[in-house]
Order: sequence, then C-alpha cells, then structure tokens
Amino acid sequence: MSGRLQGNRLSSTGRTLFNGREDASGIRSAYVIQQDILLPTLTVRETLTYAAQLRLPPSSSQEERKTLVEEVIMELSLKEAADTRIGNHEHRGCSGGEKRRTSIGVQLLSNPSLLWLDEPTTGLDSTSAYQIIKTLQNLARKGRTIIVTIHQPRSEIWNLFDNIILLTRGSPAYAGSTKECLPYFARLGHELPRLTNPAEYLIDVVSIDNRNAEDEEVAEARVDLIKKAWREHASKFLHEKELPESKSNAKRSSTVISTRHNSTLQHIRVLTARTWVVTVRDPMGMVGSLVEAVGMSIITGWIFLQLDGSLSGIRSRQGALYTASALQGYLVLLYETYRLTTDIQLYDEEARQGVVGIPAFLISRRLARCLIEDIPVPLIFSLIFYFMTGFRTDGPGFLTFFSVILLEQYIAVCFATTCIAISRNFAGASLVGNLAYTLQSMACGYFIQSNTIPIYVRWTKWTAYVFYAFGALCANEFTGHFYDCPLEGGASNPACKEYTGEYILRSLGFPGDWVWRPIVALFGFAVAFYLGAAVLLRFWKVEIGMARARPSNTDASAGKEKMTARSAGEVRTISIRLEAYALDLEKRSLRARTTKAILKPLTADFQPNMINVIMGPSGSGKTSLLNTMAGRLRDDISTRYKKSGSMTFNGLAPSEDVVHAICSFVTQDDDALLASLTVRETLRYAAGLRLPTYMSKEQKLQKAEEILLKMGLKDCADHLIGNDLIKGISGGEKRRVSIAVQILTEPRILLLDEPLSGLDAFTALSIMDVLRGLANEGRTLIVTIHQPRSDLFTHFGNLLLLARGGHPVYAGPARDMLSHFATQGYQCPEHVNPADFALDLITVDLQHESREAASRAKVRQLIESWTTDRFPTTRTGSIITPAELGSLARTPATFMAAFPILVRRATKNFFRQPDLLVARIMQVVGLGLVLALFFAPLKNDYFAIQNRLGFLVEIAPLYFVGMLQNVAVYPGERDVFYRDYDDRIYGVEAFFLTYTAIETPFEIVSSIIFAVLACLACGLERTASLFFIITFNAFCIVSCGESIGIAFNSLFTHTGFSVNCMSVFLSVAQVMGGVLSLSVPPFLQAFNHLSPIKYAVANMAPYTLRNQSFTCEDWLKLPNGKCPIETGEQALDLYHLNTNPETNLMALGICTLVYRVLAYVILKAVKERWVGRAWRSLGPKKERAGTAAQVPAVQGAAEG
Repeated sequence: MSGRLQGNRLSSTGRTLFNGREDASGIRSAYVIQQDILLPTLTVRETLTYAAQLRLPPSSSQEERKTLVEEVIMELSLKEAADTRIGNHEHRGCSGGEKRRTSIGVQLLSNPSLLWLDEPTTGLDSTSAYQIIKTLQNLARKGRTIIVTIHQPRSEIWNLFDNIILLTRGSPAYAGSTKECLPYFARLGHELPRLTNPAEYLIDVVSIDNRNAEDEEVAEARVDLIKKAWREHASKFLHEKELPESKSNAKRSSTVISTRHNSTLQHIRVLTARTWVVTVRDPMGMVGSLVEAVGMSIITGWIFLQLDGSLSGIRSRQGALYTASALQGYLVLLYETYRLTTDIQLYDEEARQGVVGIPAFLISRRLARCLIEDIPVPLIFSLIFYFMTGFRTDGPGFLTFFSVILLEQYIAVCFATTCIAISRNFAGASLVGNLAYTLQSMACGYFIQSNTIPIYVRWTKWTAYVFYAFGALCANEFTGHFYDCPLEGGASNPACKEYTGEYILRSLGFPGDWVWRPIVALFGFAVAFYLGAAVLLRFWKVEIGMARARPSNTDASAGKEKMTARSAGEVRTISIRLEAYALDLEKRSLRARTTKAILKPLTADFQPNMINVIMGPSGSGKTSLLNTMAGRLRDDISTRYKKSGSMTFNGLAPSEDVVHAICSFVTQDDDALLASLTVRETLRYAAGLRLPTYMSKEQKLQKAEEILLKMGLKDCADHLIGNDLIKGISGGEKRRVSIAVQILTEPRILLLDEPLSGLDAFTALSIMDVLRGLANEGRTLIVTIHQPRSDLFTHFGNLLLLARGGHPVYAGPARDMLSHFATQGYQCPEHVNPADFALDLITVDLQHESREAASRAKVRQLIESWTTDRFPTTRTGSIITPAELGSLARTPATFMAAFPILVRRATKNFFRQPDLLVARIMQVVGLGLVLALFFAPLKNDYFAIQNRLGFLVEIAPLYFVGMLQNVAVYPGERDVFYRDYDDRIYGVEAFFLTYTAIETPFEIVSSIIFAVLACLACGLERTASLFFIITFNAFCIVSCGESIGIAFNSLFTHTGFSVNCMSVFLSVAQVMGGVLSLSVPPFLQAFNHLSPIKYAVANMAPYTLRNQSFTCEDWLKLPNGKCPIETGEQALDLYHLNTNPETNLMALGICTLVYRVLAYVILKAVKERWVGRAWRSLGPKKERAGTAAQVPAVQGAAEG
C-alpha cells in the first residue's frame, strides 16, 4: 500500500487511492519498519534531535524542534533513557523496547499526515504497547491517518482501534469499523465469550487449528465460511458506496496536502553534524584509520629509509612512489568499503522515506570526515613517508606529493561509495573494488612498462587513476634530477644516462611535463566516482520487497507435539534458589571507572514441573538475569560484571561446568540456526554434535526424529530454515526448532528469553503448549515474557516481577500475586489480564509530568513493601548429593566425533549459498584473468625485465585476496561457532579444522586455474614443474592471507579495525617482497623472514628468469654497445634474488603452516580466555582466597 515493494517479480492488482489519487507524493507520510535501524553511538535524545532537524519543515524554529523532541520523549516514556546510547550487541545501551520506541519517535517527528507502522509493539511490554497505541490514537484524533499491523493486542488496545482489517492466510475476513466487527461475527455465529480479549478471540476464530486432522478440518471449514460471508457482504455494499465515494474522492483530490521539504543545504548541515559525532564516538574506527596512516608511513618509510642514488636506489625510489600512489589508496578503499556496508543501511531506509537525498548523503560524509580523516590521514602519511624516504627536500616537491596523496584519499573513498552502490554486501563490493584496483595497478606503468601493455588493453592506462598518480609522483621526483653515477663526467657522460631523470621517466613510459595534468585528471576522477555513485544510488534500486519476503506466518506444527508427563520420582528434578542475588556492571576507561546496578539483590525460587516466569518493563534486567544465571556474561577489557549473592541447585552451589551441562539457553532471536539447512538436517547435525559419544549414529538419528515429533515439526521437517533473504519456515516454527535443538540433550533446566516475541496470539499459545509439555516432563523452565495473553497467565507457576532498574517487586506463586497487590491497596479489575495489570502497576508513567511523581511513589512503595519472607522457601528435587549433581555434567563432543559432522554441515550450508561460492573462487580467478590480459605474452626485450618482475609482484596481491575471502565468510562462521562454544558443544580444534577443510579445496582449485592462466596465457615456460610451482605459490599466499584474517577477526570483533590492521600488515609484506624495495634495513629484514611474499618472490624469480636472454633498442644501449641487462642472472643479481629457489620454496610451505598454527593459537587463546585467566592468577590475594573458599562445594559437585 505504501509503495515500498519494488522489483520485477512483484505483481499486484487493484489500486490504493490517497485522497482519490494514486499518486501519494504530495502527502507527508512516514513508515515504521519492524527492524530498528539506529546509530548505536548516538543517545536517544540525539537520535530524535537529528531526526527532527531532517524531517520537520524549514519553517520550524530550533526552539520548536527542541520542544517537539522533548514532547516525543515524554509521550513515548523515554525520559529515563533519553541520555543513554542506543548500543548494539558489542556495547550495551538501550533495551529492545526502548529501541523500538525510539524508532517510532523518529517517524513521529516528521509530523506525518499518514503514518504506517509494521508491528510497532513487538518486543514491548504490555504497558509500553498500550502507551504507544494510545499515542497513535491521539495523533489520529488530530487528523492523522494511522495504519498499524499488530500481532497480540491486549484487550484495552482493542478499544482504541477505529477500523480493522482482519486477514487469514492473505484473504480478508473482515474490513470495517471496530464497533461493527463483533456484532458482524456474532451474526455469523461467533459470539464473544464473557471476559475475553476480543482481539485474541477473533485471531483464534480466523486461525487454522492444525493440532490434529479433525480440528484442522473443522477450522478450515469455519474459515472458508467466514471468507465467503465477507466476500458476499463486501460485494453487496460495494455498489451502494461506489457513486457517493467517487464524488467525495473527487472533492478531496483538490486538497492534496502540500509538503515543503528541508533544503539540501539543511540536510547537508544536519547529516554532517551527525556523521561527525558518530565518527568521533567510534574510537576503534578512528584509531584504525590513524594506525593505518602512521603504521604504513613509518614501516614503509623505514623500508625505503634514505635511499641512495645508485641503480638499486633508483629502482627502490620507483617502488616507494608506487607504494605511495597505489597501496596507500587501496587500504583506504578497503576500510571505507567495509564501513559503508553498515552506514548504507540507514541511508537506504531514510532515502526510501524521502528524508535524505543522495547529494546530502554523499557531501555530508566527506565534510564530516574532512578534518578528522580525509586530510589528516594523507597529511600524516606524507609528512612521515616523504622525509624518511629521502625524496627531494624542496617545498614545492613536498606540496606536489601531498596533493597527489590527498587526491588519492578522496578517489579511494569516492570509489568505495561506487562499489557499495553496486553491491550492498562486503563480499560483492570488495570483489568489485579488488578487481578494479588490480586493473589500476596493471595499467599504472610500474609493473608493466606502459608502452608495452598489449594494444587491446593499452587504452586502460588513460582510465586508471593510479597511472596518473604514479606518473605525477615520478615526474615530481625525477624531472631534472641526476643521481649518483659512479663514472666521471656526470650527466654529460653517455655511460651515466641511466642515472638521469629523463631516462628514468622515458623508460617508465611517461611523457614530459607530467605533473599538473595528472593532478587535474585525479581531481576529475574523484568527482567522476562520486557522480557515478550518485547515479547508481539513484537508479540501481535495492529490491527490499521480494528479497526480504517474510516467511509464512502459518505454524504448521502447532499441537502436533508428543510430550510425556513424568512425576518427580521418575526423573531427577532441580530447584533453583537465588539468595540476595545481584548484578553490577563496571565500565572501565582511561579516565574513570563507573558502576551501574543492573539487578538489585533479589531472592526467588524456580521449581520444576511448571513454567517459571520473569516479567517486567523494558530495562528491568530480565535478559541480564537469564544470561548471568546461564553463565553467559563475559568480562572484557572495558567491562566487568560483578555478581553477589548465591545461586544454588537443590541447595548446592554448582560449578560453572555443571551449570553449562544441565542448563540450556534459548535466545531471543533464532540467528544460531543455519538458514540453508532444513529442519531435519538442523536437528540431525545437532544430535550428532550434542548427544554423548556412547550413542550410536542410528540412536542419535532416532533421537532427532523423536524430538522432531515431540516439537510438532514433522510437517515442515524438509523445509529450509530460511532468513530475510531465503524464504523458509514461519517464525513460530523457527522458535520451535531453536527449542528443539536445546532439548536434544534432555537438559534439566531450560532458560528461554522472550520465546513469544514477534509471534501472533495463536502461535504464541501453541509455543506455550510446547513449554508446558516440556515442564511436565520434569524440567525447570524459566521464561521471560513481555506481553502474555490473558489465558496464558493461568499456566504460570512461580513468578518474578522486576521493576525498572532491576528492583524485585514480587517473587512467588503467580496465583498469589493479585492477593499480594490487593493487600497493598491495588485491586485487579475482574475483566483485566492479571499480567497487564501487574506491568501497569510497576511501570512509571513518564508521559505526563503530573502523573510521573505519583507513579514513581507508587512503584517505590511497592518495591519497599516486598520482603522475601512473605513466602516460605520451598526446596524440592530428587538430587540430594554433590556427586549426583556433578554426574549431570557433560563434556563437549570429542574432535573425532565433531569434525566429520561439522564438515558435512558446513559443506551443505556453503554449497546452498552461491554468493559465497562466487566470493571464494572469483577473487583468485579474476586476478589471474587480469594478469593474463595485461602481461600476455611476456617477451624478451629490455622492458620485459620490468614486466616479468612486475608479474611476480602482482601475484603478491593474492595475500589480500585471502584476507578479503576471509572477511566475507569467516565472521559469520565465527559467530555460529561462538554460540555453539557457549553451549559447550565442541571445541576450538573441531571448528578450526572444519573451516580449513572447507576453505582449502577452493583455494587449490582457484590456484590451479590461476597457474593455467599464468603459464599458458601469460607466456611463462610451459613445463609441468613451473606449473606446479606457480600453483603451490598461489595456494600458499592465499592460505596465509586467510590465516591473517582468522587471527585478526578472532582478536577483534570490530571488523573495520581488523581490516585496517591487516591491510597495513599485508602491504608491508608486499613492499618487502624483494622487488619494490631492494635494500630493506637489517632490523626489518628479520621480520621479513616471516613473510610468505619474500619466499614466494625469491623462489619464483629464479625459476622464471634463469636462462632467459634479453635484447634492447639502440637508444637504451650503453656506450660499449651492450644492453644494461642482457641475461636473467644479471636481473636476479640486481634485485638480490639470485638464490636457491628450492630452499625458498620449502620455507614458503613452512611459513604457510606456521601462519595457520598461529591463527589457531590466537583463536584458542581468545575463546579459552588465556589472558583473563593469567590476569586473575596474578590478581589480589584476597580475591583469589575468596574464590578458593567457594571451591569445595563446586569441585565436589564437579568431581562427582
């Protein structure tokens, strides 16, 4: 209806009319999507302030905008979170509910005439949900048109609705006034029962109950009758309304709302300020940029330190100028491409809403970073590198050098924007950028003499910005300069012409007077790339419609569970006791150390054979409590979680191993599921990994089938799980699969975080049926719930109620909660959902200042009135000894058991994702094709020496290719492993070797194709030995790049920072490879022994240059009539590469193995927290003594 769906695969019929017209461009509208696309480093108030400045008309004053922001903060109850950063999975910030309300607030600030909201109450507690809908009703009363989709409205929300469209499997069951809805269904024979939520009742009426064949048949017949009745009803009244409706439409169409958008200048100003704040608050990103500039300039400056004027020094000068003109810009290109993959998401959404234009987005990005990145990075690099290298020390020479590097910086960031405009994901964008950069480096004139490039691609040098940059820097350095000829006579001696700048420039193929023209061309490239990005963003639309098609909401598994209730005597049950349990969060920085209370001391019991529920408004610490009970909160450098009080299982303090062994944790999202596997495959692989080794393969498969039936997943067993891009099973079925995976091991304790979030009322009820069945089997279930429907409350066992700030308000049997509040003077009305009543009671009303003080006092009084002695402590359970508790501990699957299963799972998942296959193979093959285009055929003239050595150096970028392949694939694989590792399923070794086993065949195949192109197309010697040598070198270099990627992406979760660090590391290795720099300082030479590029160039150069003879033209000959270099051995001597190739070949293989072992050690150290353990072992004696005091009970349990 809103026109957001785009794409050739979409077809629709009928029309959507806005005031009688199909064109809605004249109407100010806003759209709240289900996902919260917010900037994590901004606070709630800053997010809303920038939104107001972007969305409100120019006539609004600054004071009016500020007032409106404060009103929205109050209206959406965001007062207490106003100065809290949004946060993300790496840095804690707002709760999920607060993020949701902020997203709604952003859209409200546009003051829309028409507001679309897709599931605005998902993830909110029932009180917040009611407040949101009440706010929307107030807007509607002021003349706005509000259209909302909603899953589980509470009964009070139903009374706020004016019109309703009720859908069943895409067909209308009712569309009209809310007042007429219930009478209409009553006439169809569906009378609303007394004290029932109308919304829940109607959803049940139009849902298909497929718990058994009989019920399903009855439900389908009922729904078919409802749909038929509505079709007849709609057609009957359509003709009556048609004529007057068209008249009214004609009348209204003349009053289309005119909207005045903010000027582009205003958008640029606001976006610049916002981008500045976001950049400054991303210290890892800023440090990464500066580390790249400083590290690259110092290390490469050291490599080329104070070059002399000998022939080797001249060659090294050319290498230094190439490094400055090409490699530095390439590193900036890689980092900006990665950063844009996240930033573009917010732009896409704001552009779809018509809030931000393309010029404002592109210009503001550069203005915001002009003084903190765009100028400082090239300036720092130029100042350090230029003077360390020993280039010409005159002022104009340095300014020319800096001008070229500055333009290269802007070209790199503009070209990165073009890459992202072509492909929104890093794998695709980096492939475009990498291949384009390879073309640039080929055509620049350093590796291949520019006039010897094959005629069919020679024209590309004029389209390569690196050609102009390298040419300008060479002309700036060599024009009019004479170097240290050892012969007498100076420049007038014909034998010294190799030392003259004119000879050097001519041998490189650059024309004379080549400084100012390339600089003008470089400026043109920067402008052209930004304009190209603008055109692509304008016309290359992102198809969010069909690409993000949501799975069917039909839960075909509902009611098909097969549960067996068991008594306490049949199974070992566990009661959990929290005694004065509290949690504080300590944030440490260089300047200060702050502590925030997440949970205040609370005492509660959680019993088996019932559903234990934790409820509370957003920000009350529900998820934090579950995470700390499951032992999933981990300290890092800046964050420390401080627990106090005790948690006991049947009165015993369990060890961490026992907690992980008998507790299973189901997270809010279903991201741990692999989208490309079916339900059955997911459970079978999980069974193979999680079940004990003494079970046979057949027994494990049988167990998976039993769980499949138990969870009612038989009907969707062979359907793909799916995600946003792959259509798969419904949300309710995904939640069932997540639960099924966790109960494979028959855990005694099951913790579930928001298992009903985002599900419709009917699906939520079926999931609760599953949980009730699991509890009846003797498990201890602890569940957090936001908006329980009224008929669910009767199934709650023990209930823990938390107020905002982690204060306990009630802990005890759910059936006694209302009587407790009644004794405090708060009586629950008969027709109100008890859960909604409790949440309303303990939530501070932040919408109205007049009511805020009273509600705060009420909540404070309820907190203070709660004491833990109101209900006696009950301890049940059949485990009574530490040994019996410890016997439940399980160990991760052994390597031999886990490895083959992980390989099969990863292979199947990988081959069902063609994008990853392309990313894996095409980078290496693409580089080989570009090499073949530019180098074929390799000749034997004087320039062929430069070309042949350039060919060897151009194999070195395979190092970058390996790293880019890793960045495209590894972070996702790592995240799945981290979740499995948290569940203690398998160890680091199994994951690491699985990744290696999947990656290696692709590297071998692509390296073979690369070698075919190198030997056959480029014209290297066509022998079997050289073919396998090139294959081996290509494989080893790519593998080392992968190893570097594994190491850095394991050390740092900030992928952008990792990309920056890796890029510097790889660039330095390429520079020290033996061709770019001929005189590496001794200190760095020691580090160079760890570089695979050194060994690759050192073995390939002798194999490809020995026994080669070279000719030259007359103008190149020396006075004695000979060419400067006539044999391959002379060239090898000049570059210090005339060494034993077999030794270097073996060293390259050893280096590849060492890199992979080092990557494994780093991953293992990160996951097993070696640094943290060492720190704790060196910590204060008092703390260690306190820990030791707790050990006897813990170890006693573990030893059992």
